[in-house]
Amino acid sequence: MEVATLRGIHQLLDLPLEDVEIAQLAQQAEIHYAGVQCGIMDQMAASLADAKHLLFLDTRRLERQLVPFPPGAEIVVIDSGMPRTLASSGYNQRRAECEEAAHLLGVPALRDTTDAKTGVTALKDITETKAAEILPKPFRDHAPHVLTENYRVLEALQGITPERFGEFMNASHASLRDDYEVSVPALDILVEILQPTPGVFGARLTGAGFGGAWVALVTSRQGREIATKVVEEYKYTGYKGKIVVLTINL
Repeated sequence: MEVATLRGIHQLLDLPLEDVEIAQLAQQAEIHYAGVQCGIMDQMAASLADAKHLLFLDTRRLERQLVPFPPGAEIVVIDSGMPRTLASSGYNQRRAECEEAAHLLGVPALRDTTDAKTGVTALKDITETKAAEILPKPFRDHAPHVLTENYRVLEALQGITPERFGEFMNASHASLRDDYEVSVPALDILVEILQPTPGVFGARLTGAGFGGAWVALVTSRQGREIATKVVEEYKYTGYKGKIVVLTINL
C-alpha cells in the first residue's frame, strides 16, 4: 500500500523519484507513523521485484540482483487466518535483541560475524562456543537464526535446484520456529500439512511471523490443486485459511 501510494503520487505530480527512493520513503512511513522499526526488504521487494525472478537484496548497501527462479516450480502463498500486527507483536523486540547481541559480540550487526560473499565466519575468535559464552538468553537462542538464514540466502544466490531451495525453506521455518521463536500454532499446523504434501518442495512462514501467511515452492502446474487441498485440510484443524497468491508456470 505504501509503495502503491507513492507511485500514484509520483505519477500524479511527476516527481523525480526512483524505485529505490520510493522504497526508502515507504520504510520511513513504517518507522515513523506505524511505529515498526522495520528494515527495507518488503518495500524494496514491492518496488523492484517482478513475478519471474527472485530478488537478492543487500539491505545495508542496497545492492540488488534479479536471480532466475528455480526451474519447474511455482509459488503458492496461503493466509493462515491469523492476523499479524507488527507494531503490537514481538517484531520490535526481536530486532532490539539482535542489535544487543551484535553489541555483545563487538560487531555492528550480526551479519558482520560472517563473510558477505562466502558465509564463512569472518571473525575467527567468534566461534559458536564463544558466542554461547558471551551471549546470555534470549540472545543466545535468537541470534543463530540470523546467521543460518544468511547462509541459506547466499547459497541460493548461486543458483540451486527447486529440491534444494525447498530444503532451505523447510530449514528456515524450523529456525524461525525453534531459534527465533516467531511462529504460532496456526503456522506450525500449516507447515505440518504443507511440507509432506506431494508436489511441495518446501514451505515456511513468510514475513516477520506472529501470524500472517505461508509461502510454498511447488511443482509447476500443480499449485492450484495443492493449495486447494491444503486449505481444505487446514479447515479441519479449526482454522480458516485462503489462497492469496498463486503464480503459474514461472
